Parts: sequence; structure tokens; C-alpha cells
Amino acid sequence: MYTLIAEELNLRWHQVKSTVELLDAENTVPFIARYRKEATGSLDEDQIRAIQERSKYLRNLEERKQAILKSIDEQGKLTPELAAKIQAATRLQEVEDLYLPYKPKRRTRATIAKEKGLEPLAQLILAQEITEGDPLAYAAAYVDADKGVASPEEALAGARDICAEVVSDDAEVRRIIRELTQAKGFLNSEAKDAENCKDFEIYKQFSEPLKTVPPHRILAINRGERENFLRARVEAPEADMILEIERLHIVNSRSIFTEEFRAAIADAYRRLIAPAIEREIRNLLTERADEHAIRVFAQNLRALLMQPPLRGKCILGIDPGFRTGCKIAAIDATGKYLEGSTIYPHEPQKRWNEASEIIREYIDDYQIDIIAIGNGTASRETEKLVAEVIADCSKTVHYTIVNEAGASVYSASPVAKKEFPDLEASLRGNISIARRLLDPLSELVKIDPKSIGVGLYQHDVDQIKLAESLDQVVESAVNQVGVDLNTASASLLKYVSGVNGRVAESIVKFREEQGRFTSREELKKVRGLGDNAFVQAAGFLRLPESDVFFDTTAVHPESYDAANRLLQELNLDVETVRKNGKLVSLQLKQSRRSLGELASVCGCGQETLLDIIASLEKPNRDPRDEMPKPVLRNDVLSIDDLYEGMILKGTVRNVVDFGAFVDIGVKEDGLVHLSRMAKKFVKHPLDVVKVGDIVEVKVLTIDKDRHRIGLSMVLD
Repeated sequence: MYTLIAEELNLRWHQVKSTVELLDAENTVPFIARYRKEATGSLDEDQIRAIQERSKYLRNLEERKQAILKSIDEQGKLTPELAAKIQAATRLQEVEDLYLPYKPKRRTRATIAKEKGLEPLAQLILAQEITEGDPLAYAAAYVDADKGVASPEEALAGARDICAEVVSDDAEVRRIIRELTQAKGFLNSEAKDAENCKDFEIYKQFSEPLKTVPPHRILAINRGERENFLRARVEAPEADMILEIERLHIVNSRSIFTEEFRAAIADAYRRLIAPAIEREIRNLLTERADEHAIRVFAQNLRALLMQPPLRGKCILGIDPGFRTGCKIAAIDATGKYLEGSTIYPHEPQKRWNEASEIIREYIDDYQIDIIAIGNGTASRETEKLVAEVIADCSKTVHYTIVNEAGASVYSASPVAKKEFPDLEASLRGNISIARRLLDPLSELVKIDPKSIGVGLYQHDVDQIKLAESLDQVVESAVNQVGVDLNTASASLLKYVSGVNGRVAESIVKFREEQGRFTSREELKKVRGLGDNAFVQAAGFLRLPESDVFFDTTAVHPESYDAANRLLQELNLDVETVRKNGKLVSLQLKQSRRSLGELASVCGCGQETLLDIIASLEKPNRDPRDEMPKPVLRNDVLSIDDLYEGMILKGTVRNVVDFGAFVDIGVKEDGLVHLSRMAKKFVKHPLDVVKVGDIVEVKVLTIDKDRHRIGLSMVLD
């Protein structure tokens, strides 16, 4: 297994072996990637997860092999050659193809023919040895009214059914037809009602080669079928397929049964093989499209979670609405909820002046720095109100548009009810919108990742795989950033390596009862957090105000001795480094000692030593700080203000297979098509941009009737 995975993933054998052993010992992926670099050869999280997935697949495959070998053996049909083929197979499909002739079947035309005593006649056809005589004369010997065979023609028809099943069950035939269909086949779709295609107009007469059809089209066609608008099928050149099967099976064209065998082969392809291969390929296309869509969703989610926090700002969150009004909430620089209200500036109430006055009061009373407006219904109308208010403010106030996806889900969740038991559900979403600007990661972890709409067809893909992938993304982001042990919510803590929901609640409860943690060692007193969980979690849980300096860093407790020895070797002390971490690299350079020598003295590996040095240099480093900050505005645009050729800055809101949607400050997000992202060829938009990126774009087209704006990132 290790050798196969190493070859497939282009890794060294020992890297795979060590990683699998660490995973088997219940170490988490973030922990292995961050704190077991010597063992894995510094593999990253993606490589470790690839090993995890492939080892799981191969172990399941081995279990299936053993079950199949046992089944065939119990039938008394297992030969050394067959056993060797099954054992050598590396894909489940190969194993299932080999098992097909021995798999217990429901009652088929072939089994009925066998019951009528026609198997010997079928064997004559398959043997292709008889070159003289009349097939009907041979078939006449099998006519038996008692068994339901009334004529030689019926006998031959039954024998052909048996031959067709033999051909269909041939693993080599399945393999070749599968590969040929994938190479030469087409995915076709047509409308069930050409006058009523709804959103599937482009698929009402659609055909594309299987080898080039992109994932988003597969998912769109699947949805069209599911909603009963489309009919889709895989089609391949039938004559080529039948000819290929004949090439494999017809070894003596002089046989008197050749035409019977040809008829059986054609029947096998049309009735048995083609439908089965079509199902397989449709499933495979869907599986690959699912994986692609999930991967895009995961990358978008990660980019959204890793948006830089706007620390130290007092924020007013607004959840826009028409009839039910706009919910507003003020939070302070720590995220504490201060006050909330509802204003009615839009239809049908139209209390514009009153709404303006209330917003001004909140700005003055709570020293608001930024107003965060949700991007849902009435967003742009509310933006106009806010722009008008802040234009008359005595202090500088900006506003920005925030992705509000999932805010309503959070509002009604147990987490929100626990946080704000005295507030109605409708008044909680605006708090979430404000906090998403203050610290996106801490707020978004409270929401089911699937509800954060930054994907394509997320409701159509495999929901179990989607949830698993998105949870991995959240876990990875949380552990990359690190968590303040004294301020993190249970929703955030449960994603820390080694911590589950129950332990996260225990940590919060311990904090409430015993007061703030003063050291990582105190974690060991938390109920339910055992020794292994402590090892997994400790490095990712930080205490910025701890007296124990290393507790404020990403240095793992198991490396504290190594970190202390490093400082001693560099003639530095903890307090000096706490004040100026850059001295570590400076002293290291001046000492002229090799990394290998220092690692040996400190009693750790070189990769661990490098991480210790990086952690001491920037003890409170947040990787999100390196990301571009949100675009803050103080005026408002409408589609009427745009003109072709206009250059604007915008925020990438979503990335899909065919381009990226960019918020440029008008009601509709503009689309940068894949072909307009760069002067060079771009295979996928995610190779160029990600959610949250600030990009400069040129307006290409404006369609006011359809509310569509075409943009380009190629400015000249």
C-alpha cells in the first residue's frame, strides 16, 4: 500500500508510511502538518489528506477483495489465475468487473435459457469449432416442449441470450467499452418540453464530447433531469463498439455459428453493456463534477474565512429589508453587543428621515467607525441611505458591503439563542453581519459551512462529502490562525485540533467557573480533555497575556525545552525576545552556527527549529493580516453611473468555473469571464483570484434591462 500511494502521489515511501502511522494513532491532519514535519518530510495538509483518502480507499478495496475471493471460492470456481488478477487490481471497478461472472444474479434471460437446458448449445456457439452443417439442425436437438422450447429457432434464441450474458460479463470487454465510450462518447440532452425549459435553455438541444464536458454543465444537466425539464443520455458509436467486441471474441469466422454469435454480441452491447456503461459513466461524471464543485466551494470558503479582521473598530451592522425594515446593531471593538433597533427607510413605510436620524445617533453614541451592510434584499437601497448619512457626519465614517449568507441560519440557531437569549431571531442577524467584519473567522464558524453561499450547485452535490470537505477547511483555517484560549467561543474551539464539541463546551465552562487560563498547562484540568487531546490542541491554543512567554506563541509545549536551549545558545532571554522577536534571527546570523548544529544542541529536528524561530520572531502573527483589507466606501454608485471603459476597484464575492463575480458598488455584482481575467490563458478562475480579493476592473458591457454588467481584469 505504501509503495502504491508513494508512486501515485510522487512521494517517498517513508513519508507515506510515517503519515499513515500518525493518522492511525489518531493524530489530526493540522497537528501532523504543523508539529510532525520531521516524520513526514514536511508534507502539507493537502498531501496528508491525499494520503489519508488513498489509504482509506485501498483498505476498503482490500476488504472488498477478500469478500469477493471468499464468495468465488465458496462457489468452487476460484482459480490461481483469477485470484492473482483480483489481488493485483488497484481500482474497485477492476475488482467488480472480475467478479461479475460469479456475482449472484436475479433471474435473467440467460438463467431462464439455462433452465431450459440450452447451455450446451450456447457452449457450441462460444467454442466456434464447428465449421460444417446447419445451426438449426444442431439446435433441433434441444427442442423440448416440456421445457418451453418449441422450435430450433427458439433454442438458438435462448442460446444467444446465454452467450450475450457471457460476453457482457467479460471484464476485458467492460474495460475496453468503458474506455472507448469515454474517448468517443457524447453527453446529449434535450428538453422534454421545448417551450418550457425554464433555466435550461442552452441544454434543450445539447451535445458535447464526454472527455471535454466541464463539471458545471454536468451538474446543470443533472439538475435539469431531476427537475423534469431535461432528458439526458450518453451516446457512443454503436458500430465501433460492437466491432471491438467481435475483435475480442470472434476467433473463427468460418464457424457455422458465427452469425449467431454476432447477433449475441450486438444484443449484449445494446441490452446489457451499453446501459451499464452509461450508468457507470454518468455516475463517474457526477462524482467528478461533485468533487470539482466541492473543491471550488472549499477554496472559496477558505478565502472567506481567512479575510483579514478589522480590529479595534466600532461597527454598526445593518441587515437590510423592505417590508420588515432594516435591523441595526452596534458592537464595540471587542465584538460586544451594545444596542440594536429596527428602522423603516424603504417601501412601504418610507420613513427615510427617521431612519437617517437613528443611524446618526448610533454613530455619535457609540463612536461608530464603519457601517457593515448585508448584501441581501434592499442592500443597495440601504447603501444609498448610509452614504447620505455619513456624508453629513462630523467624524470620518466608512461603510462596506458584507456577505450575509447564513446570517438567518445563525439567527435561529442554538448558538445564537444561547448568546442572545433576550433578543428575537430577527435581531440577531445584524449582530452577525457586524462581527463578520470585525473577525470573519470567529463569526463564520458559528454557521453551517454549507449555508455560506460561496459555491456553485452546492445543493446538488454529495452532501456528506461536501460537509466533510467544508469541515476540513474550517478546521484548517482555525488551526492556521490559532485561537485565543481565553476569548474563543465553543463554536470556534470545537474546530481546534484534538477538541470536539463536548470538550469545547468544557473549556468554556471551566473558564466561566475558574476564571481566565493563565497557562496552557491548566488545560489538563479541563474535564474530558485527555493527554492525547492536549498534545493535539496545545500548540494551536494561545494565551497572548500569559506570563509564560511560549504560551503566547505557536511553539508546542513539547518543544519548550528546545526553545529555551535555543535562546541560551543565542545569549537571549525570554523578556528580551518578548519585546523584540527580531533579535532571534539577528543573533542566529551573527553566531554563524549551522541550523543542523543548533538543532542537535537543542534536541529537535531542523524543521521544528525553523518553526520555533519563526514563532519567536512573531509570537502573535496572524496570517490573515497579510490579506487585502475590505474596500471601504463613503459614496454610492448605481448602474446608471457606469459607462463602458470605466475603471473601478471591487471585491470578489464568488468564484465559479466560468469566472468571478465582483462587487463594484452597484446593485448587481459584475461578472469577469474566465477569458477576461488575464492576457495569458487561464485554466480556472481560482488560478487568478479568490473570494475577498480586491481587484481593479474595467467595465466592458452594461445591460440595464437584464441587470448584467460585464467586467474585465485586463485593463489595457
